[in-house]
Amino acid sequence: MSETRVRVEIVDGVGTLTLNRPEKLNAFIGEMRTEIARGVEALGADDAVRAVIITGAGRAFCAGADVKYMTRLIETQALDEALALVEGGREVATAIRAMPKPVIAAINGPAAGGGANLALACDLRLASETATIGQTFNRIGLHPDWGGTYVVPRLVGPARAAELFFFADMVPAAEAERMGLVNRVVPADELMPLAREWARRLARKPALPLRLAKEAIRRSLASSFEEMLDYETAAQRACFASDDALEGVRAFVEKRKPDFGAKPAERPTERPAERPAEADRHV
Repeated sequence: MSETRVRVEIVDGVGTLTLNRPEKLNAFIGEMRTEIARGVEALGADDAVRAVIITGAGRAFCAGADVKYMTRLIETQALDEALALVEGGREVATAIRAMPKPVIAAINGPAAGGGANLALACDLRLASETATIGQTFNRIGLHPDWGGTYVVPRLVGPARAAELFFFADMVPAAEAERMGLVNRVVPADELMPLAREWARRLARKPALPLRLAKEAIRRSLASSFEEMLDYETAAQRACFASDDALEGVRAFVEKRKPDFGAKPAERPTERPAERPAEADRHV
């Protein structure tokens, strides 16, 4: 992976992927999309990583496609190469969606076009007060990609989505928060500390319920109430059988903080003789 384009680091169970073309506002060029996808996949497969942050170096999150590079492709009608870029964006969005761990976008500046939809592909989005986000594709005669046409209407509704896609305006962070595009807006110097705090909190959570909840959110968008009840039953069954559930309930009873991810003491060989009192079962 090119260190000049994508930087990956792991600290205390948190993986951080940084787009690293600050002089070009972290615009995508060449194989950069594939490098991002490989970085996301590597963090997803690393058992030492329990939460992920995606951000940009310098003063931008990501300006989308490198327009000078796109100009050459369109002028020469290098459609195969251009469509490979679209497929690269699809690969990144799919990798984030398939990641079994929570992914936080720390939007430190402008996030435009594919850069906006990279942020929107993440599970949680924090934005600097100086950040802006926009579906700017039609400014250069193009159509939204990176999964934006799936995510944006579900976040803001079809009428707002039409406004974003049609007018292609850059939306200030405060307005993006009101619309539901981002979870929270903070001063610039608080962005990465808050992103790391959220990531560290998530890293201390039990991995299986987070993975299953992420999948539940995805399924709920295309499932019936009854189908989600069935999913909840299957997910809860998996959790009941997990070491983290055993550690969680034992820690609650023993009035201590749980150590999720650690192997708990042996399970008893016999089942409890009776169900606990109602008050004892509430957490």
